[in-house]
This record gives sequence, structure tokens and C-alpha cells, in this order.
Amino acid sequence: MNTDKRKVVLIGTGMVGMSFAYALVNQGGICNELVLIDVNKERANGEAMDLNHGLAFAKSNMRIYAGDYKDCKDADIVVIAAGVAQREGETRLDLLQRNTEVFRSIISPVVKSGFDGIFLVATNPVDIMTRVTYELSRFGASRVIGTGTSLDTARLRYLLGDYFTVDPKNIHAYVIGEHGDSEFVPFSQVMLATKSVTEILADEKNDYKIEDMQSIEEQVRTSAYKIIKAKRATYYGIGMAITRIIKAILGDENSVLTVSAKLCGEYDSKNVFIGVPCIIGRNGVKEIVELSLTDEEKEKFQQSKTILDDSFNGLNL
Repeated sequence: MNTDKRKVVLIGTGMVGMSFAYALVNQGGICNELVLIDVNKERANGEAMDLNHGLAFAKSNMRIYAGDYKDCKDADIVVIAAGVAQREGETRLDLLQRNTEVFRSIISPVVKSGFDGIFLVATNPVDIMTRVTYELSRFGASRVIGTGTSLDTARLRYLLGDYFTVDPKNIHAYVIGEHGDSEFVPFSQVMLATKSVTEILADEKNDYKIEDMQSIEEQVRTSAYKIIKAKRATYYGIGMAITRIIKAILGDENSVLTVSAKLCGEYDSKNVFIGVPCIIGRNGVKEIVELSLTDEEKEKFQQSKTILDDSFNGLNL
């Protein structure tokens, strides 16, 4: 990986891709070169122009331009946000076959360019598309990452912070499993600072209820559907999540983020890409953090894993 400059290539200049690009420019200092690639080259050029015209107001000192696959050669990270949009009422898994065909046309030219950095996948269904990227690219598992349940985890912490009237940064909680209908919250691992939420709920001195936790979990799980119904697509939140992951990689932060990563025995599972807490640094996934799940939570995780395995095994790669 090139360490002299921080170059990111974005493939797909739709709402998700450009929400990420906009967040990247405005946060400043994360990278100094951004390349936009899209099957619609005119759109990529227009988006690059628009971003460049705002650089005078941004913290960033960046070079932004529309390019093609040869520009991936010396990139640190290739972000894939290309694909067909999720329709109202359509599950993420329904998108699978349509988006797999899109990825066939992307991965090969990126690899042929000589790219040896990290793939970061945002296209839904993200866990399966990350695994598709891994299989098509033949890259090491640590260098193929999906956005996973990073946004779901942010939603969860926001809602728990609101419920307990605490800064979400002091809520330690994760959404794990498929980024979709089978995702779940292992409440046995949720902490308010250093105090277990299960302990807080058991304290009769307050009015907190386990039923409220279940309601929050359902809100997290169904947020995307509600947003899609209201405005046809989700993009701001995931754009900011991509930016956060990019920052962790290029800054070699060793931050713990719930990304889609390949399991190699963790959680009694292998080969599947699924949302789990991982330590993220300059070389991608440094380590998978295995949570101590209850028997019920382990069963939920295995159910989510099975759904992803079954869907992937139906593909003809």
C-alpha cells in the first residue's frame, strides 16, 4: 500500500457515493486525492467539478477528479458504492443477484490495474457483496471490508443515548450479524460507561424496561425501511459511516468498528462475511473482537450466518 499519499477511489457516484465524498471533503485531512469513477462518465465529471468548486470553503486540501480504472493502481482504498438502488419494500437480500452482475464488471478492471490496497464495500446486500468482492478479487480477507453494521451500531447508540439521557459516545453497544432483517443487539454486552445495561434494567430504583430495549432494537432494524418509504433512499448516514471507516484505515487508528469481515473460526463460524466488531487499522482488519454471547445470542448469530450462507451459495460466480 502506498504510504506517501492518501488516495481514495470511489466507484459509483450515486447518492451513497456522493454523500460519502461530500462528508470526506468536509471533515478534512483524511485523504489528499479523491478519484470518482462511474459508468456515466459525464456525471462523474460533473460531481468532481461541483466538489472542487466548494474546496475554498472546506477544511480539505484535496485533488478531486473523475477518472477510470487505471487510476486504482496506486490507490490506498477503493470504495464500491455502485449498484442498483433498493426499492420500497424490497429487502437487501432481494438486491443480491442484480448487484452481483454489476460487481463482475468492476472488480476485474480494478485488480488488473495493479491495485493492492483495501476494498471497502457499501453496496447492499453489503455482507454478501463484500464476500463477492473477496471471491472475485482473490485479495486477502483483511483487505476486503464491508460497511457491515457500522451504521446500525451508530443508530443503536444514538437511540440508547436518548433513552438513558447519556452522550451516545459513552454507550458501548453493537449491532451484529447481517446488515438486514436478521441483525440483532447482544444486550448482554451493552454498557453505559462501565456499567452493564442488564444490571441497570434489573435495578428497581429506576423506570427503565427491557421492553423498551426491544423496541429500540426494532427501531434500529427497521430504520432503513422507514427512511426509504419517506425519501426513497438512505445515503447521509452510510456516507458518514464510510468516511469514519476510511479515517480509521488511513489514520491507522486501531479503532473498533462493526464492519463486515470474514470469520475464520470466530463465533464458531468460517468463511462468511458478517457484521462484527473489528479492530481497523492501516492494513484493514487487524483483529476480530469476539464478544461473549449468551446461548440465545449465539443462536441468533448462527441464524443470521445461515441466511447469508444460503444466499451466497445460490450465486453462480
